[in-house]
Amino acid sequence: MKLSLPIGLIMVGALLSGGCATKKYVRQQVDPVSGKLDQVATKTDQNGQTIDQTRSTLDQTRSTIEKDEAALSATNERALSADNHAGQAMSRAEDAGKRADQANQGVSDLKNQLATTVANLDDYKQVGQTTVNFKFNSDKLTPDGKMALDQMVADQNHYKRFFVAVEGFTDKTGSADYNAALSRRRADAVVEYLVAQHNIPIYRVHMVGLGNQKLLDDGRGRAANAKNRRVEVTLFSADESYALNGASGNSAGNQPTAAGNQR
Repeated sequence: MKLSLPIGLIMVGALLSGGCATKKYVRQQVDPVSGKLDQVATKTDQNGQTIDQTRSTLDQTRSTIEKDEAALSATNERALSADNHAGQAMSRAEDAGKRADQANQGVSDLKNQLATTVANLDDYKQVGQTTVNFKFNSDKLTPDGKMALDQMVADQNHYKRFFVAVEGFTDKTGSADYNAALSRRRADAVVEYLVAQHNIPIYRVHMVGLGNQKLLDDGRGRAANAKNRRVEVTLFSADESYALNGASGNSAGNQPTAAGNQR
């Protein structure tokens, strides 16, 4: 019994001594590793947060890019629309320019014809004349007025070189401005009838409204006023064979005539 006690104590001491050695080993070997693991875990968390922040930044950047792309697309559409409108405007401008050129050419042709007419004005002689009367304050042709125009053109339908002078007048009733406008309307009515019904080329007609400047009768009665409410139509021709011989009745064959295609 005396021998067994020390042996037990020795065994207990050995166990205790071994336990202390194990804890010391753990402290020396395991604890540093655990610390490193903790550091790695902390670093991993930080990296995860950084990655999350980077991902959030990328999402914001992607959203901004998408918005910019949408805005750019809308801008491109507006630019294309503006280009289309500009092209259409250019096309319309070109069409207008062509029409203006055509109109200018027509005016130029008329000016040349008028210049030729004026240059040869001394060659033109009066070969026909009629007077068309109008009712009070009216610019409408009466049946008698139309008949007078028909007769004048029918009698002078063989001229090749000719022009028609149309002068409108009024009586003394009313203001000068009103009478000037009324006399032009009366002359217009005669010109329209000659052009529409007798195919007289418009460039061969010279029209003017003179109001009450050239009264046939200076009286103030109804009869005087009726005479003054008129349009005087005079036919001039530079066709010497007819102008000098007084249109003796010879025909000009198929040459253009003052009456055009008679209706």
